[in-house]
Amino acid sequence: MFFDLNVPIPGPPFNRQNQLNKGKGKLPMVPVAVSYPATQIAAIEHRIDLLVHLGYSVIAFNQTVQKKIDPKTHINILDPLLLQLRKRTDVVYLKRLTIILDDESEKGFGLTNNHQPLVAPYDILALTPTTSGSFSVACLTHTLPSPLTTHIISLPLSLPRLPFHLKHTIVRTAIKNGAVFEINYAGALGAEDGGEAGKRNWWAGARELVRVTKGKGVLVSGGINAEWDLRAPRDVANLTTLLGLPQDVAHHAATTIPKSLVVKAQTRRTYRAILSEPKIVIPQQAVQPAAVPPIQADTPIVPAVSDTLPATEVTPSSESVPATNQPAAGSAGSGNSRKRALDTGDKGAVPSGEGDGSERKKKKKKKNKEKGESAS
Repeated sequence: MFFDLNVPIPGPPFNRQNQLNKGKGKLPMVPVAVSYPATQIAAIEHRIDLLVHLGYSVIAFNQTVQKKIDPKTHINILDPLLLQLRKRTDVVYLKRLTIILDDESEKGFGLTNNHQPLVAPYDILALTPTTSGSFSVACLTHTLPSPLTTHIISLPLSLPRLPFHLKHTIVRTAIKNGAVFEINYAGALGAEDGGEAGKRNWWAGARELVRVTKGKGVLVSGGINAEWDLRAPRDVANLTTLLGLPQDVAHHAATTIPKSLVVKAQTRRTYRAILSEPKIVIPQQAVQPAAVPPIQADTPIVPAVSDTLPATEVTPSSESVPATNQPAAGSAGSGNSRKRALDTGDKGAVPSGEGDGSERKKKKKKKNKEKGESAS
C-alpha cells in the first residue's frame, strides 16, 4: 500500500459578496455554496485515475492556507469536492490542511481552541514554516498531543537557502512527539518555482534534512501540479536513495511512515491522543458465580488453626512451663520469684556445674579469714 499525502487542489472559482452593515460597521458572514465546475472535476478525476494506475492506494487532497486560519475568510473546499468525486472501492481519500507561515503569522497560526470546529473536518494538519521562530514553535508546541496537533512539517526546500538552522534538539523533539518531516519530490524535478536554481536548492536542502534526521521521521510525498511530473512509488524510492537513505528506509518513507502517520492523526479526536472512550461488552452466556449462603447472626465464627502447628503454640498448658518460673502465691511475678530463688541459694534452680559468683566469693573470704586467725 503506497501513500501520496500531498495532492494539491486549487480552489473553485466563486465570489463572496458581503453587505456592509451601516449600524455596526461589520461585514456579516454570508454562507457560500462551493461547487466545482465540470471541467475541473474531470481534471481531478483524471489525475486520480493516473495515481491509481501508478500504484497509489491512499490519496490526501491538500488545501493550502497563507499565514493563518481566519474564521471570517476560511472555507473548507475539500468536503464539497469529495461529494462530487466518483466513488472508488480501492482508493482512500483523505483531507489535509497546510498552513504556510511567514513573518506576519501570529504565534497561534489560527490553531486555537476557538477555531477547533474549523480544523476538525480535516484528517491531517501540516505546517510550512519559513522563519526561525515559526519553525521552533511548529516543532516544539504544535506537535504536542491535542485536538490541534500538527503531524507534518513541510520544509520549503526549493528556496535559495533555508531561513533557519535544523537544530538536532528541535528536530528530535518533533520526531519524539510523533511528527514527520515531509520531502516533496516535485522540487527534484523542477516542478516548483525556481527552475534549475530551485532544483539545486532542493537537493542541498533535502540532503541536509536527511543528515539531521538520520533517515528517521522522513515522509516522501508528491506535491505535483502537472500530471506529466507524477512518478511511480518505486521510482520515487530510487530517487530518494540519492539523498543518502538506504533502500529499505526509502521504501518505508512511502509506505510504513505514512500509514503510522494516518493512524496518529486520528488521535486528534481522542483525549490527549491516548485512548478513545472505552466500552464494556458483556457476553450473553456469562457464567454467574455460585451463591454464597448468608451467615447467621447466632453462629460463632471460629478461625481455623493449621494442623501442622505444635500443640504448645496453640494451647499452652501449665505443665510445659518449669515450676521455678511460675510465680508463687502473693508474689509480684515470675521474674521476682526466680531472682528470689537465686538469692537464697536454691541449687535446683541453677544447672549443675554453674554456681553463684557471690557465694564463691563469700566462701573464699571466710577461708582466708580462718587461715589468718590460725596463723595468729
